[in-house]
Amino acid sequence: MTRHIPRKRFGQNFLVDTQIISNIIDAIYPQPGDRLVEIGPGLGALTRPLLRLLDHLYVIELDRDIVARLESEFLPDRLTIYSADALKFDFSLLGNKLRVVGNLPYNISTPLLFHLSQYSKFIADMHFMLQKEVVARMVAEPGTSEYGRLSVMLQYRFEMEQVFIVPPESFDPVPKVESAIVRLLPFRQPVMTSGNEVLFAQVVAAAFSQRRKTLRNTLHHYLKPADFTKLEIDSGLRAENLSVAQFIAIAHYLAPPTDDVPVTPISDQ
Repeated sequence: MTRHIPRKRFGQNFLVDTQIISNIIDAIYPQPGDRLVEIGPGLGALTRPLLRLLDHLYVIELDRDIVARLESEFLPDRLTIYSADALKFDFSLLGNKLRVVGNLPYNISTPLLFHLSQYSKFIADMHFMLQKEVVARMVAEPGTSEYGRLSVMLQYRFEMEQVFIVPPESFDPVPKVESAIVRLLPFRQPVMTSGNEVLFAQVVAAAFSQRRKTLRNTLHHYLKPADFTKLEIDSGLRAENLSVAQFIAIAHYLAPPTDDVPVTPISDQ
């Protein structure tokens, strides 16, 4: 089979370090009956060891050349291939309790994480290889420079942890940045109604739209001085100083949840 030349427009950096691959498989801990979905299988560095442990694997791949390679190597009774853009893919079509994994292209990692968060109720867990700086932002705590919109929006839906660091030389071609494996576990109980969630996202986006400005400036369309007082939030703070629970409190204050959907508070931790 001819050598596949990595394509910059797809952000392709192929994992080649066998020890790192083994460590990732150990972190995922796949079981035979798992409904596991791999995003961007590439040249099969994770696909092959996963199939040694699974009854069946689903993959989503945009590069048609790679799709052809996968079709020539794996039988359809073991591997289902979706030739599609993961950013537009409807993950609910694959059922419930999905386990999603992948070495995500750095150029689409943030929008893809936001896209996947919409399907959190269908997902059991996710393990991704991402740029280390992105993982740092995902798991960042309030009051740090890494803490931002991505942190709040993902921490609202998932419990997350950085599993381990992956050096650049583990890839071909070698990227200019370090990578990291991150684990995401969806919260099972609903926290807000769908209407609240839309407002929550709008408030978070507005608050972080100008990081150096205070909340009294970034949220003036939503909250007046008296509202900050009722919420017991200092309007002189910046967005990075608010916990996820405080952003949820603002959404609840602006649009109180209805009684038909239970509301479970998220810990500040």
